Amino acid sequence: MPTVCGKTLGMATALWTGRISFGLVNVPVKLFTAVKTPSVSFKQLHSRDHAPIEMKRVSSTSGEEVPFADVVKGFETKAGRFVVLEPEELATLASKATPTMEIEEFVELDEIDPIYYNHAYYLAPADQDAEKPYRLLLEAMEECGKVALARFVMRTREHLVAIRPIGDVLGMVTMNFAEEIVPVKQLHGIPERQPEVAERERDIARQLVERLAADFDPAKYRDTYRRAVRALIEKKAKGQKIGAAEPAATPPTAAPDLMSALQASLEAIGKRDGNKAASKPKALRTTKAPAAKSRAKPKRRSQ
Repeated sequence: MPTVCGKTLGMATALWTGRISFGLVNVPVKLFTAVKTPSVSFKQLHSRDHAPIEMKRVSSTSGEEVPFADVVKGFETKAGRFVVLEPEELATLASKATPTMEIEEFVELDEIDPIYYNHAYYLAPADQDAEKPYRLLLEAMEECGKVALARFVMRTREHLVAIRPIGDVLGMVTMNFAEEIVPVKQLHGIPERQPEVAERERDIARQLVERLAADFDPAKYRDTYRRAVRALIEKKAKGQKIGAAEPAATPPTAAPDLMSALQASLEAIGKRDGNKAASKPKALRTTKAPAAKSRAKPKRRSQ
């Protein structure tokens, strides 16, 4: 079994079971999270005796503890004035939970800005009878190069989701609604008139981008802070003394202007790449111009 932070992980548990409605075809599926967040959780303790701290619900007027059964939900309309909503009243607005994920339309993947993506999941066949229609939907989407947009209800809330093939499985991501995206015009500091950029500055900036270009390898990027915290905890648990933190490195001297900063950046990358080449020779990498976008259908995969 895999382990995270010393804890053994079992098989993934389905978060939702239902079906994808694809025209008149229903595909029974199970929903699994695609992202795990193994965080380091701390408890609040009393510094005197390390006793755990308990949080209690206390009235802001009387200071007395309030039992959970006496807690209600209210929306503050003015300072000190609330509209109280009872659970029965809120229940009238809750989305009707149905076991169906209704596909509304298919769109191009590059039409969806990543800012709309929220949380990633996997969809798997619910049983053996679902394997064929599941595969049919996966291959049809793969050959058409389309992403399905659907709605479904989970935990009383309706979600807009995007479904797409990821290898031999269907991936799903919940999406933010358009009204939840902060408009760019609300950002402070965005100039109304864009500053002029000299062609020489643009050329060096392109060179800098090209020198830093690489194929994306997610394995290169790790949560180094979480690993460092775990190592610190394990050291202290073994009785090792934790020394003072090393002083932060002195930041590099700021370049006098944009052009100098660009040229200094190119020189620094050149030195870095030169040191790497000296320690470990490797074949030169050729850069090709980006190919024109093609909408040709991909070849059918063999099963």
